[in-house]
Amino acid sequence: MPQTDLDPAPHITFTVDDQPATGHRGQSVLAACLQNGVYIPHLCYLEGDQHPPAACRLCFVQIQGQPQPAAACTTPITAGMHVLTTTASVRQLQKSALRLLLSVHRIDGKRCSANGTCQLQRIARHLGVGLNPRPLPRLTEFKPIDHTHPWISHDPNHCVLCGRCVRICRRIHDLPQVAMTGRGFDTQVRLLPAGPGPSGELCRQCLACVKHCPVGALISRIKPLA
Repeated sequence: MPQTDLDPAPHITFTVDDQPATGHRGQSVLAACLQNGVYIPHLCYLEGDQHPPAACRLCFVQIQGQPQPAAACTTPITAGMHVLTTTASVRQLQKSALRLLLSVHRIDGKRCSANGTCQLQRIARHLGVGLNPRPLPRLTEFKPIDHTHPWISHDPNHCVLCGRCVRICRRIHDLPQVAMTGRGFDTQVRLLPAGPGPSGELCRQCLACVKHCPVGALISRIKPLA
């Protein structure tokens, strides 16, 4: 049966790196590529986002017919679209963005709670960029780990300000417990004060912010049951 304008999400066929791919109307290039098994570097993307922030500047792709690379998370797929993910201009932009992120991210190796699952590590391997890029200097000073929350610690030295923790908390709870504060180099993720009351219990049972942190900047202090 042919699709009509009444279909909520009609099937769309497009091309990624000269290979056929499929998606649905309203889906972003990034979501559709990931769905089709094509990895595009990304950090701030959160599945289900209605308005992706395009903050990490890593998910660039080249759309055939467009003069400049575009952010895949904010570009909707269209029928017959030709997407290229490995052009020289795309790789240059991705590597520059990654090196800037690494200049404000402290590498702790085995001491990092996300070691082995860290998305920065995956992106660095994918792009062939070392985790200690030189000659870029560190742009921020070491900041103490925040242990003031009863269940969760925040390490600002690992945080890449992707905002995923803030957005997932807002999506789940009417009263978000995570916020972004400050401006420029002073921007930080803040865990709002939580005592023994409802807000503290909410965090203890949820931990969605910890689960969705791509770099291990949020760490649960809840001991697993024996």
